[in-house]
Formats: sequence, C-alpha cells, structure tokens
Amino acid sequence: MENQEIIVGLDIGSTKIACIVGRKNEYGKVEILGMGRADSLGVNRGVVENIQHTVTSIEKAVTEASQTSGVEIHLANVGIAGQHIRSLQHRGNIMRNDIEEEIAKEDIDNLIENMYKLALPPGEEIIHVIPQEYIIDGQQGIREPIGMSGNCLEANFHIITGKVAAAKNIQKCVAKSGLNISDIILEPLASAEAVLNVQEKEAGVVLVDIGGGTTDMAIFQDEVIRHTAVIPLGGNAITEDIKEGCSIIRNQAEALKKSFGSALASENKDEEIVSIPGLKGREPKEISLKNLAHIIQARMEEIIEHVYYEIKTSGYENKLIAGIVLTGGGSQLKHAAQLTEFITGMDTRIGYPNEHLAKSPTGEAGSPMHATGVGLVIKGFQKSEKQELRQKQQKKGKGKSQPQGESFFERIFSKGKDFFESDGDN
Repeated sequence: MENQEIIVGLDIGSTKIACIVGRKNEYGKVEILGMGRADSLGVNRGVVENIQHTVTSIEKAVTEASQTSGVEIHLANVGIAGQHIRSLQHRGNIMRNDIEEEIAKEDIDNLIENMYKLALPPGEEIIHVIPQEYIIDGQQGIREPIGMSGNCLEANFHIITGKVAAAKNIQKCVAKSGLNISDIILEPLASAEAVLNVQEKEAGVVLVDIGGGTTDMAIFQDEVIRHTAVIPLGGNAITEDIKEGCSIIRNQAEALKKSFGSALASENKDEEIVSIPGLKGREPKEISLKNLAHIIQARMEEIIEHVYYEIKTSGYENKLIAGIVLTGGGSQLKHAAQLTEFITGMDTRIGYPNEHLAKSPTGEAGSPMHATGVGLVIKGFQKSEKQELRQKQQKKGKGKSQPQGESFFERIFSKGKDFFESDGDN
C-alpha cells in the first residue's frame, strides 16, 4: 500500500479550514487516512480577507492532517467558492475538414478549448467548462460523439467563472503555507462527488451545501451538471441573528445554535429554557428554545427561498425526481430537511460524504461539514485516472500527443509564477 498514490484536499471555508488525506485501496475505493481542521480567521464568504490569518489556519490544519495520516503533505487540491462565482450557458462549434474521418478526442478538446477564449468582464476567468450535450450536423442529444462522422461539431456548455484576484489570493495563501496546488476546483462540484450517487444525478437532483459564509448549489440531471449558483448567506448569518436577537456574545450564539438550534419553531415547547452564563459576574440569561428556533427558522427560510428561486429559474424544477440533498455544516441543524420540504415541496435528505469511499468515515470526517474536503480528494483521483488513461492511449498509439486544455490554476498562474516568487520576498 506504500506505493499507492495519495491525494490531499484543502477546503478553505469561511468557518473552518479542513485538510483531508486519502488514498485508493486495492478495490479502487477511497480511504480517508487522516484530517486536520482549524478555525478560519481570514476568510469571509469564501474570499480571503486577511492573508496572514489564512496562512496560519492552513498551516495548522495541514500539520494536524500530516500527523494523523503519517503523510508529508506538499501538494493539494484546493476548493474555490464565494459570491464572485458566476455561471452561464453557451454553445460553441467547430467545422471539421474531412467528414470521412471519425470525430476524435482532439476535436472535443479543440471545442472545449475554444470556450476558454470567451470575452468576459475585466478581472474574471473561466474556472470550469462542462459539456452538457453535443450536436453533430444538427443532430441533438449526443452524449459521446467520439467515433461518429460529421462536418459541424457543436456542444452546449455550462461555464463557471470567478474573479482572478480571489483565486490569486487563495494561491498566495497556499504557497505561503509551503504547499503546491494540484488543481483549483469549484466546491459544489467537489461536494457533489462526495454525497451524490449516479442514480440521483441521472434522475435529477439539487445539491445544497450550506457553509459558514455562503450556500453553494448545483443542479444535476441526466448525469450532467445543469446549473450552479452561490448564495451569499450561510451558517454565520444565523449565528449573527442569534447574537443580536438574544443579546449574547458570538461564541455563546454559535454554541446555542449547535447544541439547541432547530429550524422549526413548532417542534419546540414554550417551557423549554436554556440558561447562558452572564458576563463578568452578571446574572445568567435565560433563553427560550422556541424563540431561538424562531430566529433560526426565519434565516433558514430566507436561504431556502433563495435556493428555490434558483431551482425555478434553472428551468429544471419539474425534472428533479431525486429532490434536494442538503450537506455542509448548516445541514446539521435539527429539522433542516423538514423545513426544506415544507418550503419547496421536494423530497429532501441530508448528504453524508460516503459515496465512493471504502467505508463510511467515522467522527468528524463523516460529518456533512466535511463533504467538500472529501470531494476534493475524490476529484483528485478522478483527474489522476484520466491522465493515466490518456498516457496509456498515447503509448499504444491510439491518441495523438496533443496537450489537453490547461486547468484553471495552470492558465492563470503559468505566467504569474515570477510575480508570486518576487512578491514572496517582500
């Protein structure tokens, strides 16, 4: 097992920074070897606001993950999210010279690469280009065009963009922590790999990842991602509401939310009271759990209504047989799934990060709050397997040695390496 490839996922969130280490076992399943976690002190709503605080948190999480897994960590898949993330639909096409020659992988690569040339607002960069379906000479609904014949090859794409500055700040924090980045991956795509199965993606499902600073969502249908969105509200907004509504400090509000919080006020009795220690010798404060639930429910309803609006505007509202899967730290609130069902009318379950894993992780690693970190590890193995397959095909002479499209990280940092190295000396 010592020769097995090891993948590291680094989830830089608004509430926590988690580092998860995994490897494949002999059956092709992913084993979680260890993890580390630190409070996120320099990130707000998915965007780095304090470089040094973020670096310190990353270093703490990576050190803990290295100790628990017994692995020296130098390379990681890093998640990106935040309200600067946008998505759009676009159709692209290429004209082929020879109709007799079969459509090859190189044709698909050229079509995808053309999408990276789209004109975007200043400061934005394409993160992912995801083909949804292919069209050959007007024939629609083609999933696998390789091997077919045709002059005009078209495709409908789901394109995800983000701010270059936000990605550069993440890269800078990771570099200052002594790590290299293997790839930058959109966090809801990573979470989806950890908590959704193939049947759900085929039937139609909405992944809703309720994090600390943002709520990320992704809609799948026919095993293809159809819509993504980032809602600038999350668990931290609920904590702030509790702090204001109950006139207590933030740490007490967070503890109340985790220990006694509920998303449905009707599930609490009027006589249920919790006592909060007073500050500096003051009298303890008594708080009604029903009032606490009213505060939480109001904000959760707002978040879910935002999600439902995105579902309706996506055009797939009536095609989502598998309903909604909630994950992330916010999904651990009691009755969160029931409230979601009441508002949307869609079946809802809580997503735990156990898809594709050798066994369900225990303790913190098995919590929905670590779905993104586990998903980053899984995405890393998927990318590694594709590269290995491509190399085998090239050795057998079945594919040309034309390079694949660069990853988001490679494109925006290939020319900026000198900048980061020189800036690091300041």
